[in-house]
Amino acid sequence: MQITDIKIRKVFDEGPMRAVVSITFDNQFAVHDIKVIYANERYFIVMPSRKNPDGTYRDIAHPINAEFRAALQEAVMAKYHEESEKAEPAPATI
Repeated sequence: MQITDIKIRKVFDEGPMRAVVSITFDNQFAVHDIKVIYANERYFIVMPSRKNPDGTYRDIAHPINAEFRAALQEAVMAKYHEESEKAEPAPATI
């Protein structure tokens, strides 16, 4: 399975949630609402989830193993940082 597209849907300037991302696999399957979080001086992703009646959360879709989670996180973070660099204004020259 290959990641064929990553879209940064929304970016936040404040708070721990920095972005909401959609990922497409093999140009055939999309997962929406993956969150980019910055907490404890590091970035990580949180998979889409829903709230259970008891107040806990359960992932709707998630990687099955650590290797795929790491690859997914690496790809999302690369795209997030790429988009962040494009959005930053260039330093003024005098």
